[in-house]
Formats: sequence, C-alpha cells, structure tokens
Amino acid sequence: MNLLTAPGGAAQLHRAYEDELLQQVIPFWLKHGIDREHGGLLTGLDRKGAIIDTDKAVWLQGRAAWTFATIYNTIERKPEWLAAAAHCFDFLRKHCRAPDGKLYFQVTREGAPLRMRRYYYSECFAAMGGAVYSKASGDREAAAEAVGYFECYLGSLQPGGAPPKVDSRTRPMQGVAAQMMLIVVAQEIRGALGDIAVSGKTCTEWIDQAVDTIECVFYKPELNVLMEIVAQDGSIIDHFDGRTLNPGHAIECAWFILHEAKHRGGDARMKRLGLAILDCMWARGWDAECGGLFSFTDLKNLPVQEYVAQMKFWWPHNEAEIATLLAWQLTRDAKYAGWHEQVRDWSRRVFADPEYGEWYGYAQRDGRIATQLKGNMWKGPFHVPRMLIYCRQLASEL
Repeated sequence: MNLLTAPGGAAQLHRAYEDELLQQVIPFWLKHGIDREHGGLLTGLDRKGAIIDTDKAVWLQGRAAWTFATIYNTIERKPEWLAAAAHCFDFLRKHCRAPDGKLYFQVTREGAPLRMRRYYYSECFAAMGGAVYSKASGDREAAAEAVGYFECYLGSLQPGGAPPKVDSRTRPMQGVAAQMMLIVVAQEIRGALGDIAVSGKTCTEWIDQAVDTIECVFYKPELNVLMEIVAQDGSIIDHFDGRTLNPGHAIECAWFILHEAKHRGGDARMKRLGLAILDCMWARGWDAECGGLFSFTDLKNLPVQEYVAQMKFWWPHNEAEIATLLAWQLTRDAKYAGWHEQVRDWSRRVFADPEYGEWYGYAQRDGRIATQLKGNMWKGPFHVPRMLIYCRQLASEL
C-alpha cells in the first residue's frame, strides 16, 4: 500500500527519510569526504568511501556548505554539522576565487587553480551555501559574500555577461537552467537573510522575473513540453541541441515553482505552471519499460545525440521525488502519490547502498549500476541529502 494514502503512512515516511539522511548519507560524507588536512571536501570516492581522486569541484564546496548548514538550521544544532559547513565554505573563500573575482570550477586538493568554466554556477552554490552558513553561524561576512556571489551571477545573465555556448551571431540561444537557478538561489537567500534587495530587486522580484521568463519563453503548452534551450525569441531551434530535452532539469524547475506557490499561500498561477511542467515532463521522461527517468529525450522523439541519453542518473530521481511529494501535498491528487511511490521505490532499488551508505550515481537503462563511484566532480553531498531534507519536512507537515 502507498504510504501517502495509508493510515499513519506519512509518519512512517518521515522516519524513513530521516533515518536515510542521518544514518546512511550524512555519516558517509562526514567520515570520508571532509579533508581534515587541507580543508574543504573531497568527492572522488569509491563505493566504500576510499579516496581515488583528490581534485576538488568548487561548486560542490558551496553545495556541501549548504547541506551541512541546512541540517544544522532545520534538524539539530550539532556542532559537527556546523563545523563541516565552515570547513567547506572556508576552503571556498580562501582558495577558489580567481584574481578577477570569478570562482574556479576545479582546484587541486591544496586549492591551486585547475579549471575555469564559462558559466557561473559555482557562484550560485557559493551564494546558497554562504547564506545558510551565515544563518547557522552568525558569520556576517559569509552573508555579504553570499550576496556578492549572487550579484556576480546576476551580472552573468546580462547581455555580454558570460561567453555564449555557440557563436551568438550565428545562432543566438538561451537556456532554462539560468532561470531555474535564479529562482532557487533567490529562494535560499530570502529564506536565510530575508527578502533583501540585490542588484536593484528583492529576491521575490527576481523570482517573479524568472518564473515569467520560464512560462512565456520556455514552457510550450501547445507542445506539452518545457524546453531546455530555445532561440533568443523563444522559438524552437530544430537541431540536436535545440530539440534535446532534460527531464530532470525540467522536473527540478517544476518543484522550485511549486515551492514558490506554497510559500505564497498556494498561488494559483504558479501552482498551475509547476504542475503542468511536472505532468508533461514526467510523461516525456519516465521509462515505461524499465522504470526510472531518461537522462535526455528529444522534442520530436527522434534519436538523441547525447550518448548517455538512456542512462539513469541519480539526481533527476531526487528532483522527481521532491516534485511528486510536493505536488501531492498541494493537490492530494492520487496520480502524484503513485508517481512518488514509483520513483522512490525504483531509486532505492537501483541507487541506494545501505551496506556502505550514500547512493551510486549512474545506472544503465535497465538499472544495472554503471560505476561504483559514490562521488566525482558532479556528485557530492547535495542532491541526495537535499531530497531527504526536503521530503522529510514535507512528510512531517503531512
């Protein structure tokens, strides 16, 4: 029987999320990931947590600071959690900023620069991590740094603010990821520091702008889709990149919007939009034959250029688990209870590792694990714990 519709099921779900978070996931990263010699977080870990690579992803330092500070703020004020957040944010602030102020993407274990990328997502997660760490610790400098990182990200969204992916004179395009990140960073800063003004607008006003852009430019109700990339005027780019859909990103975007609808007391327009995106992208992303969410699909159901398209990655399932549980809370539609059970059960069967803790990250279409890695430059203590933190809270409310 589905726990969401069973008597006492929400309480069982709450305990299950809390147990997985505090007994399986957080201990794995505290034991194996914290670099007590050089500072910061190590994520190149095998199944048992052994270190197999020591280079550090900068965006994962901000993400980890967010995770540890969030559980400190919302679950229990454990000194070891606050210390872990400080460990990650201090490494970021001491070692990860280039002379021009932009954050690197990758540094060595000691903090020497290795790689700079054109986009500004390291700044997004540094802003989120700094804001919630400031709330946890009372570190006012961290709050100011968080605002500065957000300002840097906002500047990158302006014309000429960041190098384009392709020559914009030939094929100008824009991506939905920039708008969904604008929503979540503004939400986290607002939650930790209040609805402050940054670069001339309050956090809520930035969220309004991003939601408007997503609805008017990227969501295509006539095609039943949220596009990942569109032309500058919002039209479809009928090439590989333009047709490629990312169900995980889209479903993540859906729950950011549903969260905002809930924050505003059930805002009808945002609720409709979030549910519509969830519905259409679940239909386009869920693998009816093998279960799980495809990594990429095509707008016209043509073959996808991405060679990992039919693989199953951990993080889209985390986003879908949040989105379906939040949709159930807001609507009590049995469809969402069913989807939540589907994605929760499939994910635990495929990705979770109760023997050694944490989740694997990558599976083949049929659910066979593709690599024994527990962490790398993209996977660290963020997507899995964020899902467990958020779903634990939703189950508690239910």
